[in-house]
Amino acid sequence: MIAAGDDLAQIIHTAVIQTGLDWMDDDIVVLAQKVVSKAEGRLVNLNDVVPSPLAIEYGAKTEKDARFIELVLRESNEVLRVRQGTIIVEHRCGFVCANAGIDHSNVHGPWGDEEDWVLLLPVNPDESARKLRDGLHQLTGKKIGVVIIDSHGRAWRMGTVGVAIGIAEVPGLVDLRGTADLFGYHLKVTMVAAADELAAAASLIMGQAAEGTPAVHVRGFPYALRPTDLKELIRPKEMDLFR
Repeated sequence: MIAAGDDLAQIIHTAVIQTGLDWMDDDIVVLAQKVVSKAEGRLVNLNDVVPSPLAIEYGAKTEKDARFIELVLRESNEVLRVRQGTIIVEHRCGFVCANAGIDHSNVHGPWGDEEDWVLLLPVNPDESARKLRDGLHQLTGKKIGVVIIDSHGRAWRMGTVGVAIGIAEVPGLVDLRGTADLFGYHLKVTMVAAADELAAAASLIMGQAAEGTPAVHVRGFPYALRPTDLKELIRPKEMDLFR
């Protein structure tokens, strides 16, 4: 169980060595957002939150705790949709998600009722990924990529999938425009959300409930590592048909 102040790079490095693996250049670590948030002390008790009038209004519409909604508003740039059971926002980091990524599941507080504790996303997931990359490089001497992921819904599909919310060295987008297919046709619009594809694959291994596997070691990623950040994956508002 990860606690505030824990050295995630050291914990991950130790765990990989204990499996009998050696680190190699271009290895990637995919991390559940939850352990990063816990290490960064993003745990909040709802009893410490005073809801604003707007949070009370949205709490009534969604039938959610107004204190929870207050945290959602604080973590958001804009509220996009509100209905019973759901509040969809643009998170302050730019991506769209439900509840600003704030979660009750697998959250254990140091005191009081467990239902009163929630976990916020990292303050800056890209910066968190870069710090982990640098820490792992210092420990291993290897070029390591890092992806921090969360579970998001999608506007046109049911269910949640793992998506990248913070990346370091792992390409967000891979531009395949101009690449020839099997029959010589040159692709015109294809851009692959490579970090999200990797996030979804890793999420299958992590699970969503009591699996207790918050980190996945990846080898053989088919695209070259390079400096990057999440902005590559954020669709501009003028191109977003759902705004």
